[in-house]
Amino acid sequence: MHRVIDLEGCLNFRDLGGYPTEDGHRVRWRRVFRADGLHLLTPADLSQLRGDLDVRDVVDLRSTSERSADPPRPLDGEANIRVHHEPLFDGDTTTRDERASAAMTLAERYLALAGLAKAPIARTLEIIARSEGSCVYHCAAGKDRTGIVSAILLGLLGVHAEVIVADYAATRENLDEIIDRLMGTRGYDTMLGELPPDTLHAEPETMVGLLEGLRREYGSVQAYASDAGMTAAVLHQLRAALLEPA
Repeated sequence: MHRVIDLEGCLNFRDLGGYPTEDGHRVRWRRVFRADGLHLLTPADLSQLRGDLDVRDVVDLRSTSERSADPPRPLDGEANIRVHHEPLFDGDTTTRDERASAAMTLAERYLALAGLAKAPIARTLEIIARSEGSCVYHCAAGKDRTGIVSAILLGLLGVHAEVIVADYAATRENLDEIIDRLMGTRGYDTMLGELPPDTLHAEPETMVGLLEGLRREYGSVQAYASDAGMTAAVLHQLRAALLEPA
């Protein structure tokens, strides 16, 4: 199986299958995908999503304003694909203390966002668990919001921490191309220019920091998900859907 899915209109579409877990399982291939924006999908891409990838659910983690600027029009009219909007942040994203925000590391920003976005993250996990086919979740670059959800999802499945870190860092392979595309998109050029420099990287230590922060503040990824409202039944369903037998 190929982890990176080659699509014409998407630069960071990756399969989470094949990753080993601490209890001897592996994540199923072709069951859950992470991605950057899907608003530039071509007819050939859609044919691949409908066919070999069997995508039935798409979770858009972008804000309402991002969706308005770049709506997922290629997915309109796809009767067998349900699109869910679960923004991890929406509306005014500025902080009252901009100096404190600027001093935060990217890992600290991730941890803060995970704390603020518990409800949409829990709903996203439930959508993945209950999908009748495969599911893809995405944001704009497929790195930050998508990276947070990936870390929590893989942590709940019992994937080794070092594998979660490596999965996050794999975005570096196409990150320059992703940033170039976003810089050419109305609105993102200004936003990216105002972000702290470390925001434009996908370094392993960032994900290490997020995982350590989740353990420090919640005790475990499982405890975080429970605090976010995820039930034991959904966790069981998620593991049953995404893990191969040991």
